[in-house]
Amino acid sequence: MADLVIALQAILGPKGWLSGADAELYRRDWLDRYGVAPLGVARPASTAEVAAVVNICREAGVVVIPQGGNTGLCGGAVADQANAVIVSLSRMTAIGEPDLDSGSIIGDAGVVLAALHEALEPHGLMFPMHLGAEGSARIGGLIGTNAGGSQAFRFGMMQDLVLGLEVVLPDGTVWDGLRAVQKDNAGYQLRKLFCGSEGTLGIVTRAVLRLYPTPKQQASALLVMSDFAAAVSFGAFLRGEAGEFLAGLEFFSDVGLTLALKHLPDLAYQLETRGDVYLLVEIASGSTRVPLDEILSSALEWGMEQGMVVDGALANSGAQRAQFWRLREEQPEGQRLEGEQLKHDISVPPGAIARFIEAGAKLCHDILPGVRINPFGHLGDGNIHYNLSPPEGRADFDGKGAAFAEALAALATGMGGSFAAEHGLGRAKIAMADRNRSSAERALMVRLKRAFDPQGTMNPGVLVRTP
Repeated sequence: MADLVIALQAILGPKGWLSGADAELYRRDWLDRYGVAPLGVARPASTAEVAAVVNICREAGVVVIPQGGNTGLCGGAVADQANAVIVSLSRMTAIGEPDLDSGSIIGDAGVVLAALHEALEPHGLMFPMHLGAEGSARIGGLIGTNAGGSQAFRFGMMQDLVLGLEVVLPDGTVWDGLRAVQKDNAGYQLRKLFCGSEGTLGIVTRAVLRLYPTPKQQASALLVMSDFAAAVSFGAFLRGEAGEFLAGLEFFSDVGLTLALKHLPDLAYQLETRGDVYLLVEIASGSTRVPLDEILSSALEWGMEQGMVVDGALANSGAQRAQFWRLREEQPEGQRLEGEQLKHDISVPPGAIARFIEAGAKLCHDILPGVRINPFGHLGDGNIHYNLSPPEGRADFDGKGAAFAEALAALATGMGGSFAAEHGLGRAKIAMADRNRSSAERALMVRLKRAFDPQGTMNPGVLVRTP
């Protein structure tokens, strides 16, 4: 291994190779559940350096682990063996000039999502991907996990926002698919194949991303709903009433709100009424001529007449809009500060959200009476972050974490949904996928992995098991 390290140091230079204590920051996953100390961390500064690292490691039979911002929740971006090289894209952060007429931009895989948002602001364009980790999540990782976020129901998942890719394949070959066109039917849709592949088929180095005009006006409302069924029905009404202007449709429960208000003293709840379910609605337009306030006010009046909306308020300023959004966005932080928690990343058809939450609560209380359930997420696309806290007065789940995960995964699968909505499979959910997806589907994934990576050196043990 000494010769391999010397060769990598020669390629990468003094800033490009980390080992020992210097590599500690890259060793463990975000939840601190996975990761062993690797041989070292390669930090290439160009696609050519990525290809050279991959090629040298392949010749030496050394495993390569691609890593973006390492904000994933399934352990897919850290090593599970000591003789592995983590390839961090953190030095590849170039952002090109946006093509204003085409609505696209080329960026390196190491670009932090928040930095991309900031770079686009002066141009009146936006990249419509927003999530809690956008201050550290990187473009390559978002592509690798096919991230969604709060606007996926309107703009799609990452696979819908990627027009072209540049990828270093497991044998060191560079595939240049940096085409900034939406319509390209010259064969298999390779760019989409890499979206959600979690670094098992290659390392994304650059991407052409689709952009949209920044809204010139927004209207937001925080609502107290009568129950989850009412939230689902009102959401369906809004999709028809607000149409293409609907930009946000987020829900959370009083369990999550209570925890957020308890642990974040600067958080403020401004409505007079509390309830079991809350809905955050936002509509937006690139035109100042669209009467957004009128559209939203009219929808709220209808919801109240139908008994779906119990209370609500329209944001009267940008500051109040930000406060409304914080109530939703701080749900994970409030629960984290409460103590031990279990996270479940579920999706079901939007119309089945209320049924899933009701049935899931029964399952969970049967497993551990008194467990606190905090469902929140994206009403528009059916993504439920179904997070649990121990019963009041308890510090843990009595070793029943696996039972919760299996029961909820089976419930989601039975409803035509998924147990891996946004976060992927990583190392954490391979067995769950084997149990809940058909053998034909899993076998196809294994065949794809072997076709791209016959030596099994590119992020093995993630997404699928291969001999």
